[in-house]
Amino acid sequence: MDGETDVAESHMGPIRGRHLFAGPGPTNIPDSVLHAVAHATVDFNAPDFLATFRAGVEGLKRILRTHHEVFLYTASGHGAWEATLQNLLSPGDAILMIESGYFSETWALMAGKLGLEVRTLPADWRRGAEIAALARTLAEDRAHRIRAVCVVHNETATGLALSLPEIRAALDGAGHPALLLADTISSLGCFDVRMDEWGIDAIVGGSQKGLMLPTGFSFTAAGPKAMAAHGTARLARHYFDWSAMLNRPHRSFVGTVPVTLFYGLQESVRLIEEEGLEAVFARHARLAEGVRRAVQAWSGNQGPEIFCIDPARYSNSVTAVLMPEGHDAEAVRAIARGRFNVALGGGLGRLERKVFRIGHLGDLNETMVLGALGAVEMSLKLAGVPHGAGGVAAAMAWFTASA
Repeated sequence: MDGETDVAESHMGPIRGRHLFAGPGPTNIPDSVLHAVAHATVDFNAPDFLATFRAGVEGLKRILRTHHEVFLYTASGHGAWEATLQNLLSPGDAILMIESGYFSETWALMAGKLGLEVRTLPADWRRGAEIAALARTLAEDRAHRIRAVCVVHNETATGLALSLPEIRAALDGAGHPALLLADTISSLGCFDVRMDEWGIDAIVGGSQKGLMLPTGFSFTAAGPKAMAAHGTARLARHYFDWSAMLNRPHRSFVGTVPVTLFYGLQESVRLIEEEGLEAVFARHARLAEGVRRAVQAWSGNQGPEIFCIDPARYSNSVTAVLMPEGHDAEAVRAIARGRFNVALGGGLGRLERKVFRIGHLGDLNETMVLGALGAVEMSLKLAGVPHGAGGVAAAMAWFTASA
């Protein structure tokens, strides 16, 4: 490993050219959004800002495909997780966390610290949870002790996506009244999310992924069943209290509103709707497939491989790449960053040093993806990692054929 690090550090002098961020978030911010965010401070209770704020929230609802209430917070996605649990549950309530990777584990850890009883539907991180096992677990809970089922729609750590309609169907098939809570932090604005149609009771999201904004605010969209549960929830809360927010002019934020981000949100929504939601989803699918074809080429010669082994659950936001035994993902990341000025995502939790992650979400096109893939292919070679040749060529062939 020391020798591999030396390779990364052997490039003398500053690296010229623009830094290429190829991690799974925060994501690249479009120039027009950056310009919109660079707005003078204004009174967040003034009528003109309230109009901007409401326009942004209405646009967010269109991306969520919902007509329900949306509560916003000055926090990253973790804050939205906490707010959602606090506003919907009471001490000792049981939740069922569908295991999918590092972020499902983290959400479960948070729930336990809040005084909830956490039950886990176990899963192989490379395959994801079995829907049949979920249906059995729900059917066995005849006393309906489980108050909420929590799922990470797109598990950023593993590059694995779960079907929310299938999970909703499992709840309905078992006749179980539990709330369905979904983390869409790295799926919203990247592939389809239909809150109302799919019967999701509460959705958690954030600004810094598919919405192409700086980190700074997150939100919960809450349906009628969630709002009814909020009326009886007894977990302690103050800053995240939805009841307090409903009495504010913005119906959100107990405290100062991050005003400049809402000028950015208005522009982000404009860009998404200018391209068209379906076109945005198709672009993400096309870019993701190009990355996967590159990794599949590298997997030859006992090389790195796609971590997720169920093609039906491949993520269109991020691909996690599993290193061959005995090789360190951090060495590849260090070379990509130190020699080629390209930032890749690292492994999280039990996957630390075992995987690196290529993000393909947000403000991105084929040329940018090819730049990242080229840096990876060169870094694999410089790090002495066995791999098949032609990953970049495989992606180019796909992009040409699918143009």
